[in-house]
Amino acid sequence: MIRAENLTKRFGGATAVSGLSFDVHEGEIFGIVGPDGAGKSTLLRLIAGILVPDVGSVEINGVNVQRNPYLIKENLAYMPQRFGLYEDLSVEENIFFFGRLFGVSSREIRSRLPRLYEFSRLAPFRERLAGKLSGGMKQKLGLACCLVHRPGLILLDEPTNGVDPVSRREFWKILYGLLSEGVTIVVSTAYLDEAERCNRVALMYNGGFVVTGSPGEIKNGMGKTLIEITTDKVWEAESALRKEPEFSRVIREGTALRVFVERRLEGERRLRSLLKKHGIALRSVHEKTPTLENSFVEIIAEGEKNEGA
Repeated sequence: MIRAENLTKRFGGATAVSGLSFDVHEGEIFGIVGPDGAGKSTLLRLIAGILVPDVGSVEINGVNVQRNPYLIKENLAYMPQRFGLYEDLSVEENIFFFGRLFGVSSREIRSRLPRLYEFSRLAPFRERLAGKLSGGMKQKLGLACCLVHRPGLILLDEPTNGVDPVSRREFWKILYGLLSEGVTIVVSTAYLDEAERCNRVALMYNGGFVVTGSPGEIKNGMGKTLIEITTDKVWEAESALRKEPEFSRVIREGTALRVFVERRLEGERRLRSLLKKHGIALRSVHEKTPTLENSFVEIIAEGEKNEGA
């Protein structure tokens, strides 16, 4: 569905997107995950044809976006972080407005309304002004406006940022429904739990992809083991571990501590020896499956360590 080659975009002396090459397959949810300033929004705007790359190209269904920007519009929907709803128009008026912008007839829009209201649950609020909607309802209305022309590809820029947990869950149920209909979705997010829901994920950092793959592939492909320890002296244990370079990136999860080690048995032996030296007894030691958050933080930290070496 999408093919990017050596995609690069600079703003003055800052490089927002740096030499990215990747594919997005038809009928998948592709997640772009990273901190603020990583380049996620710039990348989506390049894919949508809103920005022109300094170097490289983007193709959607074999069509070069830069050479044929209008040819891709009918099959594409882009929802920025702050979607441009008209707050003095009602829910239904907004849907009609955006539908007409894409050349959909009023009669056809009317026939599509039941389906749009079905997934968004906005039917009871069809006459409410968009400015009077909650944050979660505004996001669902924004998605309905994006879908009124039935695109095959949807680009979503942090669509659940600032939205309450219940609305986030409902929004993702909608996305899975679209996926089952063959729609391809590219979504940027800063939420690692949302990244777990994607078919494939790219961790974006400083304008580039640090790692790409399914959530399972990323978690299992680090070449390290995550060990979890519990102790009655969690604060003392954490302080002791952070003073040691090999354990300085210790993760505290409630009353447990987690550390990545190269080899489990050797790492466990060093942990026990170090904590024993500080008079700290362990209650349990066992291997844990890392979360995407654990994996991403470790990957970035390891990359920065290698760069500084």
